[in-house]
Amino acid sequence: MSAQLYLASTSPRRRELLRQLNLSFDTLDPNIDESIQSNEGAEDYVLRMAREKARAAFDRLGVGDCASYSSNTNNGVSPIVLAADTAVICDQDILGQPAHQQQGQAMLNQLSGRSHWVYSAVTCMSTERLESVLVKSKVYFRTLTRQEIVDYWQTGEPEGKAGGYAIQGIAAVFIERLEGSFSAVMGLPLFEVNALLEQFNIRALG
Repeated sequence: MSAQLYLASTSPRRRELLRQLNLSFDTLDPNIDESIQSNEGAEDYVLRMAREKARAAFDRLGVGDCASYSSNTNNGVSPIVLAADTAVICDQDILGQPAHQQQGQAMLNQLSGRSHWVYSAVTCMSTERLESVLVKSKVYFRTLTRQEIVDYWQTGEPEGKAGGYAIQGIAAVFIERLEGSFSAVMGLPLFEVNALLEQFNIRALG
């Protein structure tokens, strides 16, 4: 039985990263509530988000659960859903996507001249199993001037980015060094994604 891979994400960055593995896939919008629960830690949050995105996208396929699935369903093509979530953590605060300029600039002020963590969780789901992995990377920012922070927001790049910055963009000039995975900070840790997909018999070089 062949497998069809689905990426549960509307993020252009995640699509671009997954294409680097030379894989054929379709995308689905998981459309879930991404609110942080009371007393929820960063690790638990990103793992929960990745799993909920995978389950929501899987439900949209209308395949049903494992017990109801058969090789006659979906033309004999077994669906595999890949989902991810990324969070920037500083001072134990989970920094999401800035809603406006003031919030975005406050995030960069908090990150300026310091190190912070980026947690990226990935979940892979089929009708028979669900597997997740968590990747932690440490990012070191140089000290930013007030004008740099204002000018950076004006570029439009911080909007829609966890922590209010994009490592693959102009913000690269703010980063002194990185300990961990560059692609994980972008939003999809490719080494771990490839290893996870291989468990589901999907191979980049296969």
